[in-house]
Amino acid sequence: MTEAVPRPTLEAVAERAGVSRATVSRVVNGGDGVREPLVARVLKAVEELGYVPNRAARSLVTKRHDAVAVVIAEPETRVFADPFFALQLRGISKELTAHDNQLVLLLTEGRDDHARVARYLAGGHVDGALVFSLHLDDPLPALIRKAGVPTVFGGRPGWSDGSDSPVYVDSDNRGGAGAAVRHLVALGRTRIAHITGALDQTSAVDRLDGYRDAVGDADPRLVVESDFTPAGGERAMRVLLDRCPDVDAVFAANDLTALGALHVLRESGRRVPEDVAVIGFDDMLTVAEQTDPPLTTVRQDIEEMGRLMARLLLTCPPGAAQDGAGPDATPSSVVLPTTLIRRASA
Repeated sequence: MTEAVPRPTLEAVAERAGVSRATVSRVVNGGDGVREPLVARVLKAVEELGYVPNRAARSLVTKRHDAVAVVIAEPETRVFADPFFALQLRGISKELTAHDNQLVLLLTEGRDDHARVARYLAGGHVDGALVFSLHLDDPLPALIRKAGVPTVFGGRPGWSDGSDSPVYVDSDNRGGAGAAVRHLVALGRTRIAHITGALDQTSAVDRLDGYRDAVGDADPRLVVESDFTPAGGERAMRVLLDRCPDVDAVFAANDLTALGALHVLRESGRRVPEDVAVIGFDDMLTVAEQTDPPLTTVRQDIEEMGRLMARLLLTCPPGAAQDGAGPDATPSSVVLPTTLIRRASA
């Protein structure tokens, strides 16, 4: 068996660079007060020896862990089946990697997991948390606030207890939904239905409001609640066809819901868009460009949302997002614009 080669130590770097151990420690941990020529010598020695700082020891000096928790308030089966989460995680990962931070993924299968997540965050393992896909009755925000870690939320928070102003990144869900439905109206459609997302999430509520902005006092039978999944879209579309067989357009709360609706329309002999026009929301290309026909949808930049969440957290001083440490400490929330992408379905 090959013997493990000893890892280079601070002392070895100091000896190679001809400086003290304390000088090496200040350089590798980003400290100040070291003259440039000495910094150059230390970095050259680090490269030559292949020295890798001990993260645990470094965190004792810097009070940082260079790790960020990404908390998704959904079960594993949902997270890995929905490309939305993959896109958002990709944006987060790119930004964290650019700043040499590690991503720690935490999922919640049920309410028992909320306390576990809160304990982990309170344990000082990470420098902050990125939290998304929250539900309106979710206890996570209060638990995270109690844990005292800087936090940025994905999506407009659905709570307000007056104690803080949560920082978040979202898309213009209401405006995007309104634009989609107005497009259907301009096409001459008069029986426009809406298959919602789960209405315990603010994105679904905002998209329903956008639909109502565009149609006014629509027949309540034209609105069916779903859950952002293809199966949910199928169930809702069957309900719609049973209730309102003369429906001539559908705005679905996301692309996966639209995918399910398209399947049922095809199964029932309805032509798209001749008989029923369909519009989704998200513009996930793996879905929207592969449907039959290709899906007209509202584009939100999901990857950019993830990147901005990470960027806001990394620029937020420890604790600032929780205790409001001055007007310049807490970054402002961001709402990204949406765009209607026209394809063959509407």
